[in-house]
Amino acid sequence: METLEGGELCFPQLLNSSCRKPRSLHFEAMLIYILLSSISVLTVSLNLMVIISISHFKQLHIPTNLLLLSLAVSDFFVGLLMFFQIMLIDGCWLLGDVICVVYQYLAYIVTSASVGNMVIICVDRYVAICDPLHYSSKITNKRVRICVCLCWICSIVFQSLNLQDNLKQPGRYNSCSGECVIVIDHIAGLADLILTFIVPITVIVVLYMRVFVVAVSQARAMRSRTAAVTRVTVKKSELKAARTLGIVVVVFLVCLCPFFCVILAGQETILNASSAAFVICLFYFNSCLNPVIYAFFYPWFRKSVKHIVTFKILQPDSRETTML
Repeated sequence: METLEGGELCFPQLLNSSCRKPRSLHFEAMLIYILLSSISVLTVSLNLMVIISISHFKQLHIPTNLLLLSLAVSDFFVGLLMFFQIMLIDGCWLLGDVICVVYQYLAYIVTSASVGNMVIICVDRYVAICDPLHYSSKITNKRVRICVCLCWICSIVFQSLNLQDNLKQPGRYNSCSGECVIVIDHIAGLADLILTFIVPITVIVVLYMRVFVVAVSQARAMRSRTAAVTRVTVKKSELKAARTLGIVVVVFLVCLCPFFCVILAGQETILNASSAAFVICLFYFNSCLNPVIYAFFYPWFRKSVKHIVTFKILQPDSRETTML
């Protein structure tokens, strides 16, 4: 049983089995509450704007935007789940063992789906930049829908296997009442590390480097000879896409590396409030930045937001509004 001296009991009526709250300053706790609540609200709001924009306006129903829609859906649920993480700030989980496991299970699914969606988006941009002539034939709405469905199905199946012991017996690893702890064994943790971090990072970096090489080679070609106006237009779009992917790679690494460093640090991964709240929240924060990186770089998003906040989307035939 967890016995942190000087702390209040999570459940005063359970003197012999209740966890104790860790000592913390009131000001620091309130600051963390405000910060994480703001991030959660911002994550939900931004991704909801992306979801409404792409779902409502027919002109935005193109392959790339369908991928952005799937990413926004996963990130939207990440924002909602952050409210449960906020509950763990004071060191006590008050919703019971079943809700604890369900929360952790859903968190694993939506975060891994978010990573998967990011990889698919990078593949989409790679084809658009490095093989533009065949983009429309290789990347279709049907293929994108299939990839998105596979991404979500694989996330559900993998995390179900990854957390099967915790799902079968909720609370089996809790040492006292008021904890929300899940344990992942070494093999499952290694598989999670490879499939949700090493492989995605490798794919993203390789694709980005390829895009960077193409952009540099075209820049050199343009300096060596006079280029047509249409070629200049393509050049600008490729450089913009390369810069965007560069931001994605940096943010992805900054937000995810601490979480997986914790996994690599020990034989078992124990996720509880005291040891992993910061890295989990940083992992979640990536979902707040995704709509900024992917959506705010597009003029159609700013235009659609104006329609949403001014309630123009409620007007008849608003779905046919020109956005591109």
